[in-house]
Order: sequence, then C-alpha cells, then structure tokens
Amino acid sequence: MSPSSPEAVKKLVENMQADLRSLSMECKKKFPPVKEAAESGIVKIKTIAARNTDILAALKENSSEVVQPFLMGCGTKEPKITQLCLAAIQRLMSHEVVSEAAAGNIINMLWQLMENGLEELKLLQTVLVLLTTNTIVHDEVLSKAIVLCFRLHFTKDNITNNTAAATVRQVVTVVFERMVAEDERFKGLMEEPPAVQGNSNRRSVSTLRPSAKDAYMLFQDLCQLVNADAPYWLVGMTEMTRTFGLELLESVLNDFPEVFLQHQEFSFLLKERVCPLVIKLFSPNIKFRQGCGSSSSSPAPVEKPYFPICMRLLRVVSVLIKHFYSLLVTECEIFLSLLVKFLDGEKPQWLRAVAVESVHRLCVQPHLLRSFCQSYDMKQHSTKVFRDIVNALGSFIQSLFILPSAGNSSSSSTPAGGSVSASQGSAQGGPGSGGAGGGLITQAAFEYRGTWIPLMNVSVQGSAKATYLEMLDKVEPPSIPEGYAMSVAFSALLDLVRGITSMIEREISKQEQEAAMREEAEPASPPQDPMAHEVWEEMVNACWCGLLAALSLLLDASTDESATENILKAELSMASLCGRLGLVTPRDAFITAICKASLPPHYALTILSTANLSNKDRFDEQRSFSLCISVYSIQGQSVQMVSPSSESHQQVVAVGQPLTAQPQGTVVLTAKNIQCMRTLLNLAHCHGAYLGTSWQLVLATLQHLVWILGLKPSVGGVLKPGRAVEGPSTVLTTAVMTDLPVISNILSKLFESSQYLDDVSLHHLINALCSLSMEAMEMAYGNNKEPSLFAVAKLLETGLVNMDRIEILWRPLTAHLLEVCQHPNARMREWGAEAITSLIKAGLSFKHEPPLSKNQRLQLLLLNPLKELSNVLHADIRQKQLECVLQILQNQGDSLGPGWPLVLGVIGAIRNDQGESLIRTAFQCLQLVVTDFLPTMPCMCLQIVVDVAGSFGLQNQELNISLTSIGLLWNISDYFFQRGEAITEELEREEAVLLKQAQDKGEPLNRPFHPAPPFDCLWLCLYAKLGELCVDPRPAVRKSAGQTMFSTIAAHGTLLQPPTWNIVVWKVLFHLLDCVRKSSSTADKEKIESGGGNILIHHSRDTAEKQWAETWVLTLAGVARIFNTRRYLLQQLGDFFKAWEVLLDHIQSAALSKNNEVSLAALKSFQEILQLVTPIKDTDKLDALAMDVSPVLMESLQVSGPGRPLVRSDSLAERLAQRYGAQASLPPPGEELDDSALWWSAWNTWYRIGTECTRPPSGGADKLVFVPSQPFLTALIQIFPALYQHIAGGFSMEDLKKLGVILYGAVSVPISSDTSPFILPSYTEAVLTSLQEAVLTALDVLQKAICVGSENLQVMYPAIFEQLLLFVEFSCKPPQYGKMETKHVANAKYNQIQLFAPAEWVALNYVPFAERSLEVVVDLYHKTACHKAVINEKVLQNIIKTLRIPLGLKYACPAESTWKLAVSSLLKVLSIGLPVARQQASSGKFDTMWPELANAFEDFLFTKSTPPDNLSIQEFQRNEAVDVEVVQLISTEILPFANFIPKEFVGRIMSMLNKGSIHSQSSSFTEAEMDIRMREEFSKVCFETLLQFSFSNKVSTPQEGYISRMALSVLLQRAQDVLRRYVEDQRLSGRCPLPRQQVTEIIFVLKAISTLMDSLKKTQPENVDVNVWAQVIALYPTLVECITCSSPEVSSALKDALGPFKDFMQPPVSKVQNGES
Repeated sequence: MSPSSPEAVKKLVENMQADLRSLSMECKKKFPPVKEAAESGIVKIKTIAARNTDILAALKENSSEVVQPFLMGCGTKEPKITQLCLAAIQRLMSHEVVSEAAAGNIINMLWQLMENGLEELKLLQTVLVLLTTNTIVHDEVLSKAIVLCFRLHFTKDNITNNTAAATVRQVVTVVFERMVAEDERFKGLMEEPPAVQGNSNRRSVSTLRPSAKDAYMLFQDLCQLVNADAPYWLVGMTEMTRTFGLELLESVLNDFPEVFLQHQEFSFLLKERVCPLVIKLFSPNIKFRQGCGSSSSSPAPVEKPYFPICMRLLRVVSVLIKHFYSLLVTECEIFLSLLVKFLDGEKPQWLRAVAVESVHRLCVQPHLLRSFCQSYDMKQHSTKVFRDIVNALGSFIQSLFILPSAGNSSSSSTPAGGSVSASQGSAQGGPGSGGAGGGLITQAAFEYRGTWIPLMNVSVQGSAKATYLEMLDKVEPPSIPEGYAMSVAFSALLDLVRGITSMIEREISKQEQEAAMREEAEPASPPQDPMAHEVWEEMVNACWCGLLAALSLLLDASTDESATENILKAELSMASLCGRLGLVTPRDAFITAICKASLPPHYALTILSTANLSNKDRFDEQRSFSLCISVYSIQGQSVQMVSPSSESHQQVVAVGQPLTAQPQGTVVLTAKNIQCMRTLLNLAHCHGAYLGTSWQLVLATLQHLVWILGLKPSVGGVLKPGRAVEGPSTVLTTAVMTDLPVISNILSKLFESSQYLDDVSLHHLINALCSLSMEAMEMAYGNNKEPSLFAVAKLLETGLVNMDRIEILWRPLTAHLLEVCQHPNARMREWGAEAITSLIKAGLSFKHEPPLSKNQRLQLLLLNPLKELSNVLHADIRQKQLECVLQILQNQGDSLGPGWPLVLGVIGAIRNDQGESLIRTAFQCLQLVVTDFLPTMPCMCLQIVVDVAGSFGLQNQELNISLTSIGLLWNISDYFFQRGEAITEELEREEAVLLKQAQDKGEPLNRPFHPAPPFDCLWLCLYAKLGELCVDPRPAVRKSAGQTMFSTIAAHGTLLQPPTWNIVVWKVLFHLLDCVRKSSSTADKEKIESGGGNILIHHSRDTAEKQWAETWVLTLAGVARIFNTRRYLLQQLGDFFKAWEVLLDHIQSAALSKNNEVSLAALKSFQEILQLVTPIKDTDKLDALAMDVSPVLMESLQVSGPGRPLVRSDSLAERLAQRYGAQASLPPPGEELDDSALWWSAWNTWYRIGTECTRPPSGGADKLVFVPSQPFLTALIQIFPALYQHIAGGFSMEDLKKLGVILYGAVSVPISSDTSPFILPSYTEAVLTSLQEAVLTALDVLQKAICVGSENLQVMYPAIFEQLLLFVEFSCKPPQYGKMETKHVANAKYNQIQLFAPAEWVALNYVPFAERSLEVVVDLYHKTACHKAVINEKVLQNIIKTLRIPLGLKYACPAESTWKLAVSSLLKVLSIGLPVARQQASSGKFDTMWPELANAFEDFLFTKSTPPDNLSIQEFQRNEAVDVEVVQLISTEILPFANFIPKEFVGRIMSMLNKGSIHSQSSSFTEAEMDIRMREEFSKVCFETLLQFSFSNKVSTPQEGYISRMALSVLLQRAQDVLRRYVEDQRLSGRCPLPRQQVTEIIFVLKAISTLMDSLKKTQPENVDVNVWAQVIALYPTLVECITCSSPEVSSALKDALGPFKDFMQPPVSKVQNGES
C-alpha cells in the first residue's frame, strides 16, 4: 500500500490521533501543557482532514504545529513518553510530511536528547530515517545530524558505538548518493563554468549545487580529521580515530570515483589533501627495517609501523591506483615504488604479507598494468615500474626459498602461531587447513632444497581476495601462517600472466579483425598504428625474464598437481604470446623450459642440447637467453634456469626404455613429467602456428616421451597404449594408464590442428617429421629392436587433416612412405603401407575444391602411389594394397574416372603363385567393380574389366572364385546390354580419336577383332573369354561358363551387327562345339574316386567322360537355341545353309553317340531348332508356335534349358532398326523366306538318326548290344510332328514308307528290365508308354494333314491303315528285335510273376498299344470308308483279315480284352463298310472281301479255343451275348441284302446259322452247367434268323429259295432224328434216367419246333414251300410218341411244341372248289 493512497492517508490520520490521545493520557497528571498541546493537535488534525482534499500536503505545510506536541513530549525526558513521541515522529517522517523547519526543530530536540544520553539507539534510528526518506536536510542542519552520529560512536556503550559507526557509514554514503542523484537531474542542463583552482578559501565552493556542496564539505573535513586537524564544517566533534577516518575515506573513494573524476573541486581535494596525507602516514613503514629497527627498550612509537593504519593506508592506495591512476600519475609512481619496497625481506612479516596482497590486487588488472608500462617503462628516465613489480614478485618468491629463517621467523616467534595458522587455513576452506602444525593430510606445497612451503588456497583465480587487508578489527599485527605469503605471491604471478596474455591476445585478435574488415572495405588502407605493438612487446620484454625465473623455480619445487598445472599454463601462454608477437628468444626459452620439465631429469639435457646444436641460430638464442637470466640477480643470488633437481617428492608413474642409441637402462617418468608432456601437447596443438623452428624441439621431446610410455600407432596414425612388447622394462602405474588415452587423444588433436597452420608452418612440421622418421629407419636397420613409429604415424595424421591442400605435401610425403614400405622390418613397413593406403583413401574421399572429377591430374597424382605398391614384393604390403583398393571402390568408386585403368591394373595383377588370400581380396574388389561401378567408368575400361574377370575365371587356386567370376561376366554382359546405346556412342568417339592417332603415326589400329565395330568387339572379347572358360579342365567351370555364354548370346545377341554374327557362329560357337566333341570323345573313362576326399560324386558324373558329356549337352543345346531364336538374323548371312548343315551334323553325331544323356539332349536340341516357324511378325512368333505344335509335343518341349531363363529381346527391334536399318532383323513384308531346303535337310538328318538307332542288332545274342532308351526314342518320334509341318508340302508316299519303317522299328525296341517299372508307372492297369503315344501321335498328325490336304494326298490313307494294322497284330504276336531274347509282359493282370523274370529285355505292353491302334483304325475308317483310295486298296478286307487273327484265337488271345475289342471293332467297321461294299458290288472291288468275312465269322462263332476253366457263368453269358450280337448283325446287315452279295457267301452264312441253331453237345460240360453252356440263346437266335430269312422274303432267285428251303428241311430232318433217338433210348433205359446232355438236346429240339410253328403262323402261306408243310406235319406223330417220357422238363417243352399244331387242324376241304376239282 503506497504511503499516498487514500487508505494509507486515512490510516496515518487515525494513527496520529491515536498517538496524540495516548500522549495526552500519559501526560494528564504530570505534564498538563503537553496534554493540552496534544488535544489541540487532535483538533488541528481533524480540521486539516476535513478541510483539504490533499491531506498530506496540508499536513506538511502545518508540520511544525503537528510535530510540536511530540517535541514537547520528548522534552519531558520520561522514557515511556519519549519513546512514544519518537515513534510518532518517525511515522511522520516516513510519510514525508515534515518540512525543512520542522526537520530543524527535530534535529535540535535530538541533540538535546543526545547530550542527556537518552534513547541513543532510537536517536540514531530517527536520524537515519530523517536523512534517508527525503532530501530536505542540508548545510548546518545536516552537519549537526552527522556530528550527532559521530558523537554517539564514541560513547562508553559498545552496542551504541557499533550502531553509530554503521549509521555514520550509511549517512556518509547517503550524502554522496544525493550528490550523484543531483548530477543525474542536472545532467542535461548547461555546465557551469569550472571552479577557479587557485581558490585558497576552501569553504567558498559557490559553484557547487547544494548536495554537492554538502558532500564536498564532508569529504574535506574527513581529510582534516584524519590529519588530526580541526574540521571546518562538522562543528561540535569532540573526538575521532584515524582508522575510522581512513575507512570512511576509502569507502567514499571506492564507491563514488566518478564524483572525483567529474568535479574539479573534488579532484583538487584528491591531489592536494589525500595524496600528501597518505605519503605522510606511510613514512614510519618506509623507514623501518626489521633487523636494524630500534630495540624494544627504547619504544620510539612514531617509528614503529602500526598495523591498522598501515593496512588501511594500503587499502586506500589500492583504491587510488585503481580508480584515479589517470589523475595521479606521479603520485602513483611513488605509491608503487613504496609497495615494491614493502616486499623487502627486512620488513616485518605482516607488512610483506599485506604488501603482497596489495600487489596481487594490481596483478588482476591487466589494463592498469599496461598503463604502468606505457606511463613509466616506455618513458625515458622513468622508473621501470612494471618490470620492477614483476621482478619484485619473483625475488620475493625466491627469497622465501633462499631465506627460510626470515620466512618463518614471525610464525615461530609467535607462540600461538600454529593454532592461528590452523584456524586461518580452515577459514580459507582450502587444502592448507593443516597449516604448519597439522601434517595429517597431504598438503599442496613447494619443496626446494629442503625448504618446504605449504600452498594455501588464497583466492579464486583472477580475483584478489585479501585476508590481512580485511582485518579491520585487529589492532596488533596478526601472525602470518607459514606459506601464506608464498601462496599470495604465486596467485599474483599466475593472475599477472593470465591477465597480460589474455588482454594482449584479445587486442591482437581485435586488431586483426579490424584490419581484415578494413581490407574488405578499402584494400589499399594503411596498416594500423604500430604503437599498440610496441606496448605489447615492451610488456613482454619487461616481464619475461622475471616470470621465467620464478615459474621455473616454482615448477621444479611444486608438489601439487593443480599448482603444477597452473605454472605450466602460465609458461604455455607466455610461449604462445611470444610466438605470436614474433619474439623468438623468449618463445624458445619458455618452450625449452617445458620440454626439459617433460623428460626425465638427466635425459633432457642431451636431447635438447643436440636439438639446439643442429640449428646454430637457435643455439645463439639459447645462449643469449641464459646471459639475460644470469645478468638478472635477486639479492645477490644469481638465478639460472632451474634443472629439475629433487625427484624425491615426486610420484613415479612410469618406468620405460629411453629411445636413444646408447643403452642407459631404464628411465623414470614422474606424474609431473606426464603433466608437462600434456602441456607440451597443448602448446603444439593450440599454438602450432607460432612454433616455427621450435617444432623440432617439441616433436623430438614428444617422440621420446611416447616411446618411454610405450604408445603404439593404430588406425589413422592415432597412438594407442600398446602391449608391453619390450618385456619387463616398461612399467606403467594405474594412474598413468588412465591418462594414456587422454594423452593419445591430445597427440592426435595436435596433428589434427595442423590443418590450421599456414603453408610455411606446415612445411616446418612435415620436415621435422620426415627427419625424425629417417632417424627411426636408420635405427631400425641394424637391430631387431622395435622401431619407433611415431614419425610415420604422425606423418599420416598430418596428411589426413591437410587434405584440402594435399598437393603441396603429397610428393614428399608419399615418396618417404614408399621408402618405408620397402623397409625390411615388418612392423615398420606395415605402418608405411597403412599410412600410404590411408592417405590415398582419404585423399580420394575428400571434397576437394575443385572436385576431383574436374581435376584429373590431382586424382592420378593421388592414385599413383597405389600403383607403385604393386612393385613391392612383400605379400603383406600387397594385401594392404588390395584392401585399400576395396575400400576405395566402396567409398569413391563412382568418381574414379580416368583412374580406372590404374585401379583395374592393380586388381588384375594376380598370379597363380600368389596364394588364395590375395586372390580372394583382389576378387572382392572385382566383384564390387562389376556390381556397382560399371556405369561410372569410361567405356574404354570395360574391355579391361572383361579381361580381369576372365583371368579370375582361369586361375586355379580357388574354384569358387572361378565360378563367381563367370557370374560376373554375365552381369557385365547384362550391363552392356542395358547401356548399349551409351556405350556404343562413347566407344565410337574414342575409336575416332584412336584412329586419328594411328593414322598420324601411320600404323594400323591395334585392337582385337578390328574390322568389327568397337561395341561388337567388346562383345566378342566377352564371348572369347567365355569360350576359353567353356573348355576349362574343371567341369563346374565349364558348366557355368557354357550356361553363361549361351544365355548372354541369347539375351543380348540382337545388339551385334550382322557381319559380327558370322564371327560368333563360326569362330565362337562351332569352334566351341568342335572342341567339346573332341574332348568328349577322348575323355577318360576311368572312374573318379570321390572328389576332394569327402565330396561324394554322383554315379552319373563319376568319370571324366560323363563330365564332358554334360558339357557337350549344354553346348549343343545352347547353340541350337541360338539358331532357333536368332534365325532371322542368321539367315541374312550368306552361309546360313552351310551353318545349318554343320549344326545338324553335330546334332546327328551327338544323337548317335552311345551316351544316353548326350543322345537325348541332342534330340531336344533338334526339337528346339524345329520350333521355328516362317516369320510372321516378331511379336506373334510365340503364339504361332503355340498354335501349330500339338499338345504332346509342347509338353515334351518344356525341357529346362541351360540355367538362365531366356530374356525376351523383342523390345530391341526398334533400337536395332535405328542402329543398323530394319533389314537386318526382320524380313520385308510379303517376302517369305524360303526355308524348305532347311527342313528337308532336317528331315534327312532325322531319317538318318531314326534308321541308325532303330536298326535291330545283327550279331548273336552273346554280343553286347547298345539298345536305345525309351525316352530317346520317344523324343525322336515326338520330333516328327514338328518337322512334318515344315515338309508337309512335299511329303510323298516314299517318305511315308521311310517314316513307317522308323515307327515300326522304334516300337519294336525292347525295354531293359530294370527300367520297365519307370516307363510304366504301375502294372495294375494297362497303359501306353510315351513312345507308343508318340507313334500314334505321329500317325495322327499325318492323317489329319491328309484329311485337310489335297486329293493326291489321300492316296496315303491305305498306307496309314497298313501301318496301324501292323501295330494291331502286336496284340497277338509281338515284334522281334533282331535276334534278341525278349520276354513279353502281355497283360499285367495275369502275369505279375513275370516282373521277376530273369530276362534282360522286356517287350512291354504291346496289347494296349495294339488295342489303341485298333481304335484309331476304326475311327479313321469311319472317316474315310468312302474314299477312292480306301476302296481301291481293299482296306476293309485288310482290316477284316487282321481282325481275324484275334477273333480266331478268341480265348487264346494274350489278353481277353483283345478279342472283345476286335469284335466290337468288326461290328463298327462292318456297319460302315458293308453299305459301301454293297454299293460297289458291281465293280468287283470287294469280291475278295466276302470269303475273308465269312472266314472271320466262322472262326469267331465256332472257335477252336476252349474257354478257361475259371470262367464264371456271368462271364459266359456276357460272351454269349457278344455272339448273339454278331448273328444280329448278319440278320440286319447281310441277309436282307442277299441279292447284292455273292451266293457262296450267303450259302456259307446259312450253313453257319444252321450249324448254330442246332448246337451239338459238348461233352466237357458238367451236368449242372449243361443248360447254359449249350449257348441256348445263341441257338435260338440263329434258328430265328434262319426261319425269318426262310419265310420273310419273296424268293428273288431260284437259287436263294433253294438255299432257304434246303436249310429248313435240314433242320426239320434233324429234329425228326433227335426225337426218334430219344424215344428209342427212353424205351431202352427203362428206369434209369437218360444222360443230361441228351435231355438238354431233346428240350432244345422241342423248343425249336415251337419256334418254327410260331414262324409258320406269322408267315404268308404262299411263302411256305409245300415240302415244308409236309415235313412239319410228319413231325407230329413222333412228338406224340414222346409223351411217355418221364422227365418233367421234357414234358413241359413237349406241351409247348404240341400246342401250336391246333392251328393246322382244319376239316378237309372238298376237292371241288369254285367249280374246279
């Protein structure tokens, strides 16, 4: 709630009224006037509140009256009332409602209270509130208030004193703050004229504004008081102390420096009053000497330095120097000289400590130090203040080591020294808390020649936090703990270095940036003023000697890691700064110091001195440097660079071997050495650009350290901790083990940072490394000691990081490394190779500007060392080289460009004696090239790729590589195909260039297959390579190469120009076929025992001959396929027919080879080349093929060809048309190619193969014969349909006969008994072998062709029938194959046992074949019965004649199905043929057929063979039904047309019917079966037919009538005989029953009679001959006689026979009828 808000105001009014009420209550009895004043006050306030809107303003106006009651209350001096009043007054003040007048009254009242000593703390509080809440108090009132506070400071009460002191400080601050605020307000207004400086009256400061005037008066009086003079303004002061005065002065100077700098009046005070005062007060300290000071007996108090004053003076001096240096140049020089004097050893210990703290305060202000340097050191005839400060610090530090007595005197003379220092240390919270007394913890300390000085944590880096300068409460000089002064001096030294170096470096960088920007803006601008540079150089020159002396001493004495670290940092930053400023001598001095400190104690000197001697200038610098140091002495002690002396206090962390020629045993490295080494690394890493010639120093030192630590190089040249190869001599503690990775990391970073060096610095570095490396190589020659690889590893690292400018260092770098690669020491050369390959890889992968693709010279430069490595004979180097190639390919394969021939050369440089691993690595490279990089390489390199891949195929070290390289050749060919156009263009461009060059030289162009176009030559090279591989001695290689070659030609051959095809066909393909045929025929037939010990070889491949057979198969198939797919192209070549003949010849010789695999494959190839069709259009080719070839054939052709699927190449037609003109690939429309010569040539080959292989063997049975296999014959026959399509036009009878011979021969070939189960899948059903199917298919194709063909083709029908009928005969008599014994498996159902027959050859399964043939015959006859040729050639007669064989054999047929089929076929044929025969009756063409037919019927119906015993009754009935069918045919198809049929034939038919109708009994039947075995049904039908034929027709010729009458009378005659004989026998037999047969016979006769009676009844009477009637009637009496028979069957039959006679019983007709007699 703000004090002016309405609520706050309301509350204030209420509170005041409350306060006044309380006051009036308190004063009611004792102090009535006060009570009255209070009550009127209440009224006053109420009135103000009621009348005014702005209550606060009104209150302030009337504040004197408002405050009055409270002032009166204070006057009562009653504590309770006084407190109440002061509280009320404070409340009014805090609401700022007190006017100036009221404020004056209040102060006066407070003064009274103070003099009475009442409520002192309340008073202070009230003053403070009054002065801080507003600014109304000025001048005398203000001074009175301030004096009041001072007076309270000097009371007896401690609390009051302290509170008053704090109040004074605050009030002083407030006064100055008011002035600052006032300046801010008037800032914008016009400046007043400056005060006249010579004004002697110090009080008339009329020019100042009110607040400034107050401040001026106050400060002036403070100076007066400290000087023990009377104040001008602070009237009423009674006493004052110097210490308090100095503190107040210091705080004003420190807090408000701008007041003094901006106002001349104040500056005047500073110069005229403050400085003389300080110098005057210092005088006792300056004169005092500890040793010669007055003895304790004569006090002389003026002379003795007084700690509180002295310490405060130093604080004031620090402030003066810090803020007002620019105003007080001369005075500051005096102050600084004094400070330096205070550091003297003769001064008291506390004084030196406080002085060192003050110096430290200066050291953390580098800009101040620079001003010293500019103002004093650089002026002539001036004290060298800056140098003196540094040297004083240095000599102070040295004096602490050199004068130990003085160092410890004060602490030892103070009895409580130990405890003080301990408490002091713990107050610092630093590691020095053990102090001098407590050695419980290892304390950071310096130790030098027995002097041990602990190191304390005195301040944070970069800030001077003092201890003794802050002891404002101490009166006696404190005791200084041991080591405190040293610690502060050490911090000061470090802060000094840190400050100077960082300041100068910042300024240099800024200057460089500005220069760069100026150059961009205006290139010809003048350089920057050299003034700054002079200052920097002067500062460094002034301080470096002192610093180096002090730092070296401290570095040697330091026992604490962090202290060491700080010292090293200081030396490092100095070295860097010197380098940057181009000050060579100090730079080398600092670097040498670090190098020496890094190496073991007595090691350093030799290395560093030799390093120096090698460079005269540097040696001189070294000398001048030591002179410069020895000249500079401290207190008579000459200081040299300290050589590390006492390792006693150092922790040993590593023991190793020195890397020097002379053996020195082992050397020891301490933790400090390692630390120094890290600094050295850091120096080289961060400041390498400024090292110049010092690189030699640094690198030599590092190499020795790395060696002692046993670091070994690893990938990329990084040094990693190696195994302790040298045996027991290298010992590393765990402490250093954890450090090593860090060190190796920094080592790498160091060389990485070489990329930021300029070219000159980089050359310094490379030269230093090369010379180190040469030394290492020299050392490694003689002995077998491990070589130092430091230089090689670091050359590699430097090369890697400087890739962007690699050209400037590539030649020296690689030349040196190639030398290393030939070094006899394996480890050395291995690293040489590692370095060189890493550099090449990095160089290629680096993004150069311009890129390598545009800078081919650089690329070849980078790759060249890789080629050079091929000349090195060491296998390990070659391995590295190839691994490098592999990685180059993986990373930069895309961009090698002109480097390809070089890379491929490296890959292809393999020999069979090189061992597997090299070959394997090289091959990996090649694989990568082929899979990924063919598109990126120049096309001229493709041929090299083919050659290299081929050479890997032919190497014999590793079979798998050979096989894989063939796969690569396939991939290469694929690539050629896909990128054909681009490759062609590029090759033709190159060819033109080469041709021109050749012509200029007058030489012919030298390249293989020259006249062919360059792209074709590329293909020919590929084919030639594959051709070589196709006849490799290893079967796997041959197979793979063959498959690849043919697949390539098939897939990509269309790209070749026609003339090139000539070369392919004759030089590549036929040449290969010849070689393979030759090798196959001469191959070894010895069995190869299992392959490589444990690899089993399949029996089909276990001789070389069999392995070559496979090759032959592949090759032939491949060539055939090419002829098939590329025929349009090939036919353009002039000698296509010749080539075709050669191919057919190869097929024939393969087909007739005695190897089943080869011969079968030859036929497959034959099939393949026959798949050609006369070209229609490229795209329709396959469909046409599918339509023309019969399904069976298509199946047989689904033979998997060589390994790869064919690539359809139709898409190329257009591309080719563009390239070579359309003529090459497609025939012109409408002009069909004339192929017939080709096909007839093929037919002749087929015929030759067929005749050869189906010709039966001539020798006896004992000779071994080669019998062609079934699959082979099948394939051979399956070829015919395809072939026939092409030759159908000219196919003649003669050809048909040739075909017949082969078909017959093929079917006659028997099957080996062990393969028969595979040819017939199962014996339970009769099936055809595929060969038999094929034969029938061939005939089918023919007959279909004849069917649609012209008239003259149809003369071939009879020949086809003839062929088929030959096959039908096989059902009863299988064919013979030469003189070979064959067993027949007729029908498996009955002959299972034959499976196990010992016969070698089986004539298998002719029955189904014959039956199928028969079905074909019937079908064909069905179609062709009416053809002229069929009629003329008596085909029907031949069919019947052939069928007669199985019909006659009937039950004796090998298979039961045969005769059944024969019957049904006969019936079918007759149903078609008889009508034809009747039509042609007159021509006599069928005359010879009838007798044949009659014989057939007779042989069948009355067969001589007996049915088998096991025939079931059902079977018998079925067979009888067949017989009945035949009779029915006779009754329907023959007898009705008797008049067209020869009489003899009809006669024979009648007699057959007759014979059938009265069946003679057969004696073989058992009794039980008699009735059915008699073929009653058959007899009945015969008889019915006979009767029907007898009565049905009008007799057309007397002869016919005669036949029928004769037949009938024979029948009746017979019935008469049988009946009579029966009656006789019956009578004779008496009681005995007659034989069963006889009973059956009589029953049959009776049935026949009843049948006859039925017929007669149905017939027209005039059709019946009179004699017949007579014979029928004559039967009656005989029938009657049979009535006596006893057999019931006979009786019932008799009843049936007698019944019909009633129809003939008529009354006799009169003789006379119609008048006639």
